[in-house]
Amino acid sequence: MVITYKQFKKLDFPLFLLESSNWETVDGLLMLDGKVIDDRNMPGETLGLRRMLTPHKNQYHLRNMITTANGLMKQTTKCFIDNSGRPFIYEKTEFAQLRYLRIKRIDYKTKACLLWLYDCSFPFTIPRPPETGYTWAGILHIKNYPWLLYEYSKEKIKDTRRKI
Repeated sequence: MVITYKQFKKLDFPLFLLESSNWETVDGLLMLDGKVIDDRNMPGETLGLRRMLTPHKNQYHLRNMITTANGLMKQTTKCFIDNSGRPFIYEKTEFAQLRYLRIKRIDYKTKACLLWLYDCSFPFTIPRPPETGYTWAGILHIKNYPWLLYEYSKEKIKDTRRKI
């Protein structure tokens, strides 16, 4: 399955990096290069739960975890598996403008923060505030509309573009 940025809503985060797209399903086992990634014969709704319950010892080692959409876009690897156990290839298809906007204020809420920026009429919901000293936020724009928080910066950086 090939995913682009338009299908981010279909993904079940966290995601895990895979070394190649040589996966295959054999008798309910999702295998990569002869090692078990997921045992769909085991009960459980998540990849992690099924991996804990499987009796197979030759499991593929999932090294890196990605928890956000911008983390996925920053990867050079193309092959991933989501928390539901669906392997996919992420294909970068379009360019988006990366513009740096000054941070106006941060509203602290119970489980998240609202990041308000100058020249942006709505806040971005973030899990925690940026570290002290970061006063600029890099925002990806699609068709001149702010779309996604990409990174923080201590100083204004020249606007560029990123392939997403």
